Amino acid sequence: MAVGVFDSGIGGLTVLDALTKRLPEVPFVYLGDNANAPYGVRTADDIFKLTCAAVERLWEEGCDLVIIACNTASAAALKRMQETWLPANKRVLGVFVPLIEALTERQWGDNSPPREVDVKHVALFATPATVASRAFQRELAFRAIGVDVEAQPCGGVVDAIEQGDEILAEALVRSHVEALKRRMPQPQAAILGCTHYPLVEATFAAALGPDVKVFSQANLVAEALADYLARRPEMLGSGQVSKFLTSGDPQSVSSKATQFLRHGVSFQSA
Repeated sequence: MAVGVFDSGIGGLTVLDALTKRLPEVPFVYLGDNANAPYGVRTADDIFKLTCAAVERLWEEGCDLVIIACNTASAAALKRMQETWLPANKRVLGVFVPLIEALTERQWGDNSPPREVDVKHVALFATPATVASRAFQRELAFRAIGVDVEAQPCGGVVDAIEQGDEILAEALVRSHVEALKRRMPQPQAAILGCTHYPLVEATFAAALGPDVKVFSQANLVAEALADYLARRPEMLGSGQVSKFLTSGDPQSVSSKATQFLRHGVSFQSA
């Protein structure tokens, strides 16, 4: 009954943490493609190929349903995977839609036509590849009209977090927020469009100010998955054991992940 969780690195552990708390009875197999991270500076074709390979590896672990806990992969590869590559008996879900449904105050799975919403000015902070894909704007247009989105590519933030350089990560966040606010001085809401960013969410919130509502992903994705599995329990795969896999060096990744989550995590070679 295992579910797969994939990320280019360790950022998706923020999503995994929320998933395990929300669904403690479900085994989760996490795969980080640390050897090829970061994805945010790669081409769309590269991201597609790497993501497909990772999902196939999770299928081998008995995960018929895989959560792409990576905004870059969700933005650059997910739609193409679902339309051209995915077998009928498998499912791959991304992390954008639960965030947009929360922003637009729609219930999970609400497929009604787009409508006016209260929030008109939205700041999006994401990796360069996610911003370039315009996937967030495309998904938002399915659900809301009249929303102005200003996107800020946050180069360097993921690298700094992965390297454990908290001071540099926070300095980069403040710089990126300042750059966005020069173009959109008064955003009403901010989307943290990367699963690494919850680790510096407080810095984003402080830089944006108290009047800006900050949307982060982990708990929203966990609620969306719980709802999905309640409707589609047959998508629970045959896997029975939770584990952590990496394409990188297991010892190094385990050390970084333990620092990242502030509790022990042990990775195996994928």
